[in-house]
Amino acid sequence: MTAPPPVPREPVLDRARLGARTLRRDRWWVPPLFTALGLAAFVGYATFRVFQQDHYWVADYHYLTPFYSPCLSAACAPGSAVFGTLPFEFPWFLPYALVSLPFLLLFRFTCYYYRKAYYRAIWQAPPACAVREPHRRYTGESRLPLIGQNLHRYFFYAAVLISLLNTYDALVSFAHGHNGGFGVGLGNLILLGNVILLWCYTLSCHSCRHVVGGRLRSFRRHPLRYRAWTWVSHLNARHMAFAWITLGTLVLTDLYVALVASGTLTDVRLFN
Repeated sequence: MTAPPPVPREPVLDRARLGARTLRRDRWWVPPLFTALGLAAFVGYATFRVFQQDHYWVADYHYLTPFYSPCLSAACAPGSAVFGTLPFEFPWFLPYALVSLPFLLLFRFTCYYYRKAYYRAIWQAPPACAVREPHRRYTGESRLPLIGQNLHRYFFYAAVLISLLNTYDALVSFAHGHNGGFGVGLGNLILLGNVILLWCYTLSCHSCRHVVGGRLRSFRRHPLRYRAWTWVSHLNARHMAFAWITLGTLVLTDLYVALVASGTLTDVRLFN
């Protein structure tokens, strides 16, 4: 009895071995390039201003730049320290806003959108769709230091407190007009617009969305939380836009205060 003929097998198709990093022909490198340049420009400007330790306070109208709020060094300009100062002057390598700036930096550094932005633009992991990244291994955010990204939800609470402080700085400036009392100047409007946009960025955070509507099996018994969750969800859809807009408004606000504080510009008064 002869054995049956072998069943022909289909050839095993191996994974394509491409020598090129990508077969894309468009300018896929433009978005990550501009993202890297934009982030680098903000970091460079903010670093210079934070450690300049000058031109951050306009005493006549109580304009305080967000980069120096709250001012805690004993060297802070009189009137700029809302909660008082520590009994010593900070060395040059410590920012005057030593309490708030690290938390704000960590809040943005661990932000879901910013992680996407600098992962692609700086670490190139990956730089674009259908483009091979240069790294041989991928461990995700499962080990140090990237496992610390999970602390973002706690930095959100700190950002809320600091946003409240920035709101106070913006509102109290309206009580210091040119001749005393209520007054409105261009600086007031810039500070107020900046803090409104900062709230939009903070409240559009994914962690805020979870705080408002998370850990619920049904929204039926929680109509108010459902409404709040819906509102935050609308903001969350624009989280990327607010992330970039607030970088611009922070620079604009700080630059205006610096120019007025240094005497380069005179604040435009609209009322009193």
